[in-house]
Amino acid sequence: MGNRPSMQQPRPDPRAWTRFDTPEALEALGARIAGELRAGEALCLYGALGAGKTTLARGLVRALLGAPDAEVPSPTFTLVQTYEAEGLTLSHFDLYRLKRPEEAFELGLDEALDVGAAVIEWSERLEGALPPNRLDLRLTAEPPPGAEHAGDGHAGDGRWGQARGMGHWTAERTEAVMAGAITE
Repeated sequence: MGNRPSMQQPRPDPRAWTRFDTPEALEALGARIAGELRAGEALCLYGALGAGKTTLARGLVRALLGAPDAEVPSPTFTLVQTYEAEGLTLSHFDLYRLKRPEEAFELGLDEALDVGAAVIEWSERLEGALPPNRLDLRLTAEPPPGAEHAGDGHAGDGRWGQARGMGHWTAERTEAVMAGAITE
């Protein structure tokens, strides 16, 4: 099991916020991440209810499957949904209802990363037991402090995202994925 949890926590950079004006913009970011996600890696999503985590995950899954109209349900009640794509098995976890980090591993998180990749909603539930090779992405519906200067300053119905790569997700790789997602 080469995917032992890491004690490293994401260190937010208040200058690195990107604005997404529409749900389609979040789905497009998911599609870009799908093109970069490799076996043994995780996309760890953070944010309050309604921040856009499932919308982004839906875009990633649809791109990975090559099926833009595929039904991609939230795994809120099933806790994990697995997709078989060409060349990659993807497990989509929703940890909202978990009480302890160990429960994610009881659901098969280690095994999912041994054979494929994972998208993890509510990653904060893992409390220091995060996969070492991951892209951490924080989403919010409210402009974060300092982010007003990163975009055009308008509020609206958009979302804000901040990414940080860990392990195999280098800063260059993270920046490349996010740069392609900027909306104007």
